[in-house]
Amino acid sequence: MQMPPHQPPSLPGPGPTNDATHDTQIPFRKMKKTKPIIIAGILFLSLLGMKAFAQENIVAKHGRLRVNGNHVVDQNNQQISLFGNSMYSSNSKWEGQKYYNEEVVKWLKNDFKAPLIRAALAVEESSGYIEDPIGNEARVKKVIEAGIGNGMYVIIDFHSFKAEDYPGQAVTFFTEMAKCYGKYDNVIYEIYNEPLKVSWSKVVKPYAEKVIAAIRTIDPDNLIIVGSPFWSQKVVDAANDPIKDKNVAYTLHFYAGTHGQSLRDDAALAMQKGIALFVTEWGTCDSSGNGGFNPAATDVWLKFCKDNMLSMCNWAVNDKDQTVSIIKPGSNPKGGWTAVDYTESGTFVREKMRNWKITGK
Repeated sequence: MQMPPHQPPSLPGPGPTNDATHDTQIPFRKMKKTKPIIIAGILFLSLLGMKAFAQENIVAKHGRLRVNGNHVVDQNNQQISLFGNSMYSSNSKWEGQKYYNEEVVKWLKNDFKAPLIRAALAVEESSGYIEDPIGNEARVKKVIEAGIGNGMYVIIDFHSFKAEDYPGQAVTFFTEMAKCYGKYDNVIYEIYNEPLKVSWSKVVKPYAEKVIAAIRTIDPDNLIIVGSPFWSQKVVDAANDPIKDKNVAYTLHFYAGTHGQSLRDDAALAMQKGIALFVTEWGTCDSSGNGGFNPAATDVWLKFCKDNMLSMCNWAVNDKDQTVSIIKPGSNPKGGWTAVDYTESGTFVREKMRNWKITGK
């Protein structure tokens, strides 16, 4: 599908001034000399406005992401740490589906200053892609196109826990995604969210190689992220037997109330072994999505991500009555949220994201 080019908003022209009447009394000879100066000034201010807008397009600034050694880097070979939001699962009958729209994506870009959005295609669970492929894919496409239109990076997540059971559906889905969006530097493919207690080399890797081959036939360049076993925690298993593709990173997930130093040690070891990590999902509480907001443990994780220049997406854009949701039940499905709408977690994440440095430690 051909995406329309993103158009910047019209820049305001000069408004009326108190000198309007006086200007009409300027002699013609003086006007001839003044007009070029006025026009030049207007053009200069317009160019400044255009430059300011261009700086808001994070993808225009950093370009296509790629793996260089054990880090994800931008087009200038600079290590990059993106801090964005993850949508909740796209299931047709679940709470999070109502937030899959352009207005919410734009709100996250402008209010949270999010450079990255993750669209989580629900797969095997009730009313997910297997049961309702049309509805779920349509929702995900809305988020992808809104992200591209707002100059953001977009993760297309096959949000599955048993993706090895659905390789045909995964190939079909990612073939469609690559055909529609593979030409955009914005796009990142996450082909397996969270494998369960299965073998990396015998289960996850063969599945991944099949899906990657389908994507690479169409899109040879964009970053691909692959989940690791045990809910994307066994990153050392992936590091010991990596996929032979020069632009693949590996998923690391953490929930601050459950996962601590041992997982950070494993992540550091995996990077020492040479693979790049990408935290496509994390939460401020325990892995159930509840268990209490834990800002102290979260801060330790955020420091680890910054020290190691890891990119990450916070779970989740949803109003479900859970600690992990960023907004309270009944919040506007079109964004426009205020301080009273944000949960403790949402308030914390918003403040951290707004002050996050994408490059530099």
